[in-house]
Amino acid sequence: MDKTYATTADAVADIGDGASVAVGGFGLCGIPSALIDALHAQGAASLQVVSNNCGTDDHGLGILLGASRIARVTGSYVGENKEFAHQYLTGELEVELVPQGTLAERLRAGGCGIPAFYTPAGVGTPLADGGIPWRHHADGTVAVASPAKETRIFGGREFVLEEGIVCDFALVRAARGDRHGNLVFDMSARNFNPLAAMAGRVAIAEVEELVEPGMLRPEDIHLPGVFVQRVVALTAQQAADKYIEKRTVTA
Repeated sequence: MDKTYATTADAVADIGDGASVAVGGFGLCGIPSALIDALHAQGAASLQVVSNNCGTDDHGLGILLGASRIARVTGSYVGENKEFAHQYLTGELEVELVPQGTLAERLRAGGCGIPAFYTPAGVGTPLADGGIPWRHHADGTVAVASPAKETRIFGGREFVLEEGIVCDFALVRAARGDRHGNLVFDMSARNFNPLAAMAGRVAIAEVEELVEPGMLRPEDIHLPGVFVQRVVALTAQQAADKYIEKRTVTA
């Protein structure tokens, strides 16, 4: 039952080229930065990433993106990363944009073994009708466009069918975790982390504080260890490395 790994490098060693990876975090809040750094050092390329966004140019998934190690992104926001926009518009990166709530539910559904579900989000738009550019040619023309999705009427209202997401791996960050993989997230860092972990066949968690089994009260656990396969305790420096996208001050 002891799921701990000695280092982040050990934990991500078997993530290969072309692997699909769900990554927790929202902006730079709650991102598994140490695991991302280890994956960057490890060298895996052509990654298929599922994450709310792709970090910034200097932090988070933006590090992998800047090294041209990501081939495809499924996410809901791209506004903080100029390199993301550049690679998408020049055909280097395939991008599937998904409404944020739909993305969250697709991850949760995949983790729960639900293959698909109906939602009203996107009905009557190109999200349901198809035609959204996923990948461009180098000259800016569309190389791959989104397909039309199945719709159905329930109670007189139209809904669109969305598929659950399951990835080969998941990378998440938690404030506390035990050796069995039970995790506790701190405030808004809870965001996409539990859902990403659920969607990964192999979920890898970096924890700021590692505790022994039984030290976490069952009612305090946000994600049970059944969804987590690997746990890495961060060093004090790694735990302290947290970045802010935009600092706002008042006079």
